[in-house]
Formats: sequence, structure tokens, C-alpha cells
Amino acid sequence: MHFTDLPHGRALVDPHGPALADDTGALDNAAFLDRTERAAAALAARGIAEGDVVAVLLPNRVELIIALFAAWRIGAVVTPINPVLGAAEARYQVEDAGARLVVTDGEERGRELGAPTMLLAELAAGRIEDLPDRRARPASDLALLIYTSGTTGSPKGVMLTHANLDAMTVSFAEWFELGPEDHSLLVLPLFHANGIVLGTLTPLRAGGRVTITGRFARDRFFDDVERVRPTYFSAVPAIYALLSTLPEDVRPDTSSLRFAVCGAAPMPVEAIERFETRFGVTIVEGYGLSESTTASTINPLRGPRKPGTVGLPLPGQRVEVVDADGRAVPTGERGEVVISGPVVMAGYLGRPDETARTIVDGRLHTGDIGCFDDDGYLRIVDRIKDMIIRGGENVYPKEIENALYTHPDVHEAAVVGRADEVLGEVPIAFVSLVPGSPANAPELSAHAARLLARFKQPEVIEILSELPKNAVGKIDKPTLRRMLRERV
Repeated sequence: MHFTDLPHGRALVDPHGPALADDTGALDNAAFLDRTERAAAALAARGIAEGDVVAVLLPNRVELIIALFAAWRIGAVVTPINPVLGAAEARYQVEDAGARLVVTDGEERGRELGAPTMLLAELAAGRIEDLPDRRARPASDLALLIYTSGTTGSPKGVMLTHANLDAMTVSFAEWFELGPEDHSLLVLPLFHANGIVLGTLTPLRAGGRVTITGRFARDRFFDDVERVRPTYFSAVPAIYALLSTLPEDVRPDTSSLRFAVCGAAPMPVEAIERFETRFGVTIVEGYGLSESTTASTINPLRGPRKPGTVGLPLPGQRVEVVDADGRAVPTGERGEVVISGPVVMAGYLGRPDETARTIVDGRLHTGDIGCFDDDGYLRIVDRIKDMIIRGGENVYPKEIENALYTHPDVHEAAVVGRADEVLGEVPIAFVSLVPGSPANAPELSAHAARLLARFKQPEVIEILSELPKNAVGKIDKPTLRRMLRERV
């Protein structure tokens, strides 16, 4: 499937059915098509043609989705830019992607990027009569350039084709049994694969609809749930952790929600159980990367859910755990997680050597350490690069973090390695506490000592008011490592 066909197909089948909404208003399917066609005409009038790259620098709003489909309508490629990036970071992405035009909502921001810009008024004012007729396009066309967070160097452009999006949305729709009655509440950013693919494209393809909440706010989230009555949403552990800090008397009506998805980073079992018990929402934890078009394993809605695992392989994908030579390891043993199937990216833009190191014989090497249990559920142990070698012993930060999370006063925890002249590396834990907690570092150290072998216990536990986060809501371990280096 080429996604240029989606707005037209929805308008043909159900022109007055709901499609998109945000804080400013709502569009039915006919209006969705009309806005897409006008935006495509505006892009074409600026000379954007098949194969060109259009950068979109906008906060979460309907116009971002319109720009996405408008570019696809004329065969162009989209690279969404995180709107909170600084000028130099955003300009890097524009230049690396070779974007010919930036769609944005402010003239000043456009000037910072060194590329021609299109403001939203112009995007909405295209003349449909000037737009070429629709024609069939191959699914092999490039659709998205999603930029990685750049924690191990300069951000890389992950090339996703319409075939990748087709395979991923089909897989999601089958796994979650999505249909016309489903309604996605979009809280994740639309510069990331999860927000675009699971939060937007999948429900639209299934005949459902999308409501965008704008920037996530803890105190308005459940008001939105009660007001718009979504059937699901996808979020990261940090969002669930924030919602869990709401006052105890906040007991929202969540009966419209069939499920909620947690991805981007493992969520502690205790945190899942606390959230589900308090709010009556089923959380299914999953795992994936931008390089695999969003997700490769998820806990099932039907059948056993296993908190602490990231579930079973999704339809159409093969997930394996392999040793250093690429051979599958026995059940229960740890190794690198590799993924194959039609969701694997086309490669990194302009980086053939890195692509060749990452995709070997058709298998995507994730850099994550995992293991399968006897029922085929995958557990992510850690990132290969995050593993700490303390005096010759392998120490997995997530194991220490999980032990800390069992303390009722721990809100968030992150463990990183610090260089040590004798042992090579030692684990250092950073923790934030639930509001009003009297807990202190010695108490947490004693708690960890009861659960962990001596060599796994953190050398230091430091309590922070809040742990740093990156643009997609993950705890930002590179910043914590940098803090330690600067102190040395």
C-alpha cells in the first residue's frame, strides 16, 4: 500500500465520518481529503516534486498530519523535526535530509533553518484544480526520514518506505483488533515513529480516528480521556509515572479505553501493576525501534500478559536472540536481539557503512540484550553499550533499576557506569522519589542490598528532584554519564 491513497479511500467510503481532531477543531473524512489536496497543491506550487524531501517542524496538531499526507500525495518524502530542538540541531537535520522546504508555524523559526519555508496559511491555500491527477505509486517509495536521538553520535536518518508502513500498520491492526470504532488519543510526539505509525496511521487505516491532545500535561490527560472517549493510547514509562503521581482522589472514568501501550523503554512490573490497579487500564508493554518501523514484540490483548516482558513477536516479523557469531542461543540464554521481516528499514540515509553494520543478511541488529522464556515471550535485559563490567563481572543496569523500583517511594531510577581505577567500572544510581517521600539514599542502599548480590549493588545512590529526559520521554542516560564525567 502507498499511503497517498488513504485520505481518498476514507472519503469515498464514509465522507462524513470523523477523521482527525485537535484542540482547535475536528475534520471529517471529506474535509481531511480536501485539506490534504489543498496542501499538496501548495507544495507542488512551490516546486516540490516526486522524491523531494519536505521537513515539517510543528508541534502536535492536525496540520502536521495534513502536511504528511500532502507530501505523499505528490510522491515526496517527509522528515518531521522535533520542535524543541535548537536552531543548530534542527538545521543539521534539514541539511542532512536534503530538505527543499520546511513547513513551520513561524517566520523566525524558518529563517533559522537556512531553507525555504512554508507557513500554515500558505499550506491551507493551495488550488486543488492545479494539482495533477492521482496516480498509482509503488510501495517501495521512501515515505519518512525519522532521525534517531543521536546519543552515540550525530543523529541518523532512518529511511522508512511505504512498504514498511504498510507492513507495520497491518501488523498493529491485527494484533490489537482495530476497526472503525477505534479512536486513538495521540499524546506522543509526531516526530517519532510511534506517534506517526501506531498513534495515527494505524487507526486511520483501520477506519478509526485520531484525537491529538497537544503537549502532554499530567493534570489534563484524564480530562481528555473522559471528554473524547478514546479506545486506546500509546505512551512511554515517564508518562505513566507522572500520571501515577496524581492526587489519590483523582479517579477518572477510563471505561472507554480497551488498552494502553507502553514502549520506548522497559516499564517496571510494580509500576505497571500500580497503574492498572488504580486506573483500571490494561497496559500492554512492547518493544521496537525506529529502524523496525515502531514495534516488533508486544504483549497480547488475548492470552497471558507478562509484565516485565515485552511480549511476543508481532505478525509478519521474526525476532531472534543470537550470540556474537549470529547463531540463535537456547531459550533462557542472553544474546543480541535481531529482527527480520518487511518492517526493517531501507537503511540510514547517506550512511552505507553504518547500514551494513546494522543490517546483516537481512537481519536488523538492535544492540539490545534479551532472552526468550519458555513461552516465547521476550525480555529485554539491557543495551549492549549500557552493560557495566565491574571487576570482570557483567552488571546489567536494568536489574539494579528494577530492584530499586520495588521500593514504594521510588518514582524513577536510572543506573549508569562510572570509571573506577581498580574495578574498571562501578554502577551509580540516580533516583527521584514520589512527592512527599521521606526516603533517603542510605535507606535505598539497604533496600538494594537485600535484593542484589554485592557486585551488583550501586556504589552510590544519588537522589534528584527529577531525572533528565530526552525528546521522546526516555530517561536520558547520556546526560547522567556526562554529569559524572564533569564531576571527575
